[in-house]
Amino acid sequence: MIKSLRGMNDILSEEESKRFTYFIDIASKTASRYGFHYIETPLLEETALFKRSVGESSDIVGKEMYQFIDKGDNDVCLRPEGTAGVVRAFIQNKLDRAGGIHRFFYHGPMFRYERPQKGRLREFHQFGVESFGVESVYEDAQMIMMVADILRELGIGFKLQLNSLGCKECMPPYRDSLVNFIESVEKYICEDCKRRKSTNPIRVLDCKNEKCQALYEKAPKLINSLCENCESDFTKLKKILDENEIAYEIDTNLVRGLDYYSKTAFEFVSDNIGSQSAIAGGGRYDRLVEFLDGRPTPAVGFAMGIERLLELIQMPEESREGYYLGAMDDEAIELVISLTQKKRQTEKASCDYRARNLKNHLKSADKINARFCCVIGSNELENETIWVKDLQNKTEETISIKEF
Repeated sequence: MIKSLRGMNDILSEEESKRFTYFIDIASKTASRYGFHYIETPLLEETALFKRSVGESSDIVGKEMYQFIDKGDNDVCLRPEGTAGVVRAFIQNKLDRAGGIHRFFYHGPMFRYERPQKGRLREFHQFGVESFGVESVYEDAQMIMMVADILRELGIGFKLQLNSLGCKECMPPYRDSLVNFIESVEKYICEDCKRRKSTNPIRVLDCKNEKCQALYEKAPKLINSLCENCESDFTKLKKILDENEIAYEIDTNLVRGLDYYSKTAFEFVSDNIGSQSAIAGGGRYDRLVEFLDGRPTPAVGFAMGIERLLELIQMPEESREGYYLGAMDDEAIELVISLTQKKRQTEKASCDYRARNLKNHLKSADKINARFCCVIGSNELENETIWVKDLQNKTEETISIKEF
């Protein structure tokens, strides 16, 4: 028997599919309310796109990409994250040259070859939002407020962690002081951190090794080395969040997992999903468009891991809706099919193609949570009527086919 690949799961059960589509619906409607519109990018991209954007120092590029040479000798990979593809589309369609503000949201599968565990799969789904052309920290605040709105509407509790990663003015001197610190403890840190020291030293702060984390508690903090502009923006961001009653805590080790972030970095976490506590995260990446050969364009965005959220979603109480139609005699089946098709033009409707007794039809209507169970037997067929029971109000009546 052929089975699905490890870490690549089906969304199959009715409960899971309802939760999945409910999340997409809530998140998409929220992003639309904020003035964003849907974008779709390919699952398959050139490997160079992610090497240049995500960064070769990241675990994603170094260890986790589904990368291969296709039949045209192109070096390609399945997308491990969504932002780089959106930026590539933004540049390819010359939106960086058009100027103005461009706001997108997307959702779909991403792929990373890593050890599957709860909340972490090899094929997983993300909902993401990207904004181009707005340099103001107000746009950063809008992103955070959008995530908070989505999580609140889904009934998911959260904590917000916040940091500033500085800019091209204050990051270089901080990087030098951090490298000096890393060298002072280098014999005690893991091999990944030793490698990152020369490729992207700030990433050591994101190390999951407990011994490394204990050492980095004494490392210099970028938040204490921000330039005047970054300090002002960060202060303004905190003020906006305070005014909008979004609680947060400063995490000086929050650097996000990707190389392209600068200034604002944020992560939403939950205590209800085990060790993989991050449920959404993002920040500002003003240099990424330029890194990928576009014109310098300020940008900010976030992504949410959908699988991590499914169990946390508080589903609304389902109300009965729509029609179930059934026939009690073979002669009525074609009429039932025809009536169902007409009803579908304006209402949710389903039918049973088998002639069955009333008790079985009522059970079937109840199973699909229909509001109305509508049945035609020989008497109804002769009188051109249909029997209708309101399963919510527990009332029943026989009406003409024309009235129905």
